[in-house]
Order: sequence, then structure tokens, then C-alpha cells
Amino acid sequence: MTRRGLLGAFAATAVVATPTYTKAAGFIRGAGDIRRVKLFSARTGERIDMIYWVDGKYIKDAVKELNYFWRDWRTDGVKAVDLRTLDILAASHNLLEVTEPYMLLSGYRSPETNAMLRRRSRGVAKNSLHMKAQAADLRLATRSVNQMARAAISCRAGGVGSYSGSNFVHMDCGPVRNWGR
Repeated sequence: MTRRGLLGAFAATAVVATPTYTKAAGFIRGAGDIRRVKLFSARTGERIDMIYWVDGKYIKDAVKELNYFWRDWRTDGVKAVDLRTLDILAASHNLLEVTEPYMLLSGYRSPETNAMLRRRSRGVAKNSLHMKAQAADLRLATRSVNQMARAAISCRAGGVGSYSGSNFVHMDCGPVRNWGR
């Protein structure tokens, strides 16, 4: 089967999945019995390469470690990451066929951090999903912003923002939408 045929099959799977932002779980069901996430924190220098889901169940200790990794590095605040966001990251990473980890630029943001960033930039949402640990800003050295965004959009599972000028893609588990393309 060709790569294009495989992507078409995945897209067809996503189309028949539940018609809400929870499609990421349906989308990656065909990817096997495990879900894995590879991340590097540009802010702390930490790395994580972890299987967080096996045979239909999230691994409690893995999720706990991911919550800490996803923390607001400015305040050390930790909030439970929305697992749907992890599923979107894992699915889009698989589609990109890369071995390098995503560089996590921003995961959870405390309300204080979000307010500070809003004062510095017009592009920071007042009610950002980062404050609910439902969003990530990501970068890959070997893939363009456009390639990353297309992979995430094909999951049809949440919000995808392309920030070519800053070289990152925003992925979240909110309503399906995209911007900045």
C-alpha cells in the first residue's frame, strides 16, 4: 500500500469516528495497541519518550510523569494534561513519520503566566486552552510548520494553529478549527 493510500485510509477512519473533538481516540485506534509520545522541553532541557496507553487503558504513572513534564516552567505549576491532546500529538507525530521528538515550547500555562504573555503579545488568548492543559505549542526540526499542521488537521480532532513566523504549531483538543495557514 502506498503512503497516500494509507493516509487516505486513516482519513476515512477519522471521518466515520464520533463527530466531535474526541475523534483523536478513534483516529488512532487503528495504529495499534499502544500510544507513545516523544517530547523535548526547550525550556527545561528535559526529554520524555513514553508509552502512555496500552490495550485501551492509560498508564497512570506515565500520565503522572507527563503532567509534570507539561508543567508551566515559569511557576512550576502542574495541571493534569487533557489526554485527548496527547492523543492528537501522538496521532499527528505518527503521520509525520519522524523519529525526533516534538519540541514542546508551551504546554500548561498558569493564569499568571498567560496574563504576562498577553501583556507581551496580541497573539495570546485571554481564555487560552493552555490554562486548562488542553493545548501544546510544538516544533520539529525536520518538518515544516505546514507539514505539522496538515498532519494535525487530518486528525480532525481539535484546534490547529500555524505560526510560520515563529516556527511552531499549536495543537489543542478544543473544537475542530484551524488558523494561520
